[in-house]
Amino acid sequence: MKILVVDDEADIQPLFLQRFRKEIRNNEVEFSFAQSGEDALGYLKEKHSEVVLILSDINMPGMSGLELLTHIREDFDTPPPPVVMMITAYGDDENYKQAMEKGANDFLTKPLDFNLLKEKLKTFSA
Repeated sequence: MKILVVDDEADIQPLFLQRFRKEIRNNEVEFSFAQSGEDALGYLKEKHSEVVLILSDINMPGMSGLELLTHIREDFDTPPPPVVMMITAYGDDENYKQAMEKGANDFLTKPLDFNLLKEKLKTFSA
C-alpha cells in the first residue's frame, strides 16, 4: 500500500520510517512524503494512480490540509479515489466537521498513536 504523508514538519519522515520499519521491510507499506499541500498536488499529478492513502496535516503554511483535501476530491476522483485521513494537533469539532464535509475518510489527532494508525490502515487495506 502506497501512502503519501503530507506534513510541513520535516521530523515526521524519520518518525514514520522508524515506526513502520517492520511493515516497510515486509513490503506491506511504502511511504512518500510531501512538506506542503502544493508539493502533494505536484506529486499526485504524476503518481495519483499509485497512491492508495493520503495522510495530511491540516495546519500547514500556504495551502492548508483542508484546501488540499478539496483539490484531491475535485481533481483525483477517478475510481478508486484515494483514502484521505486528516491529522491535526487541534482535534476541535470545527476541524473535524470541515474535514468530514470535504470528504475525509478519517481524522486523527497529534501526537499520533501509531498503533491506532496501524489498525486503521489494516481496515483500509483489507
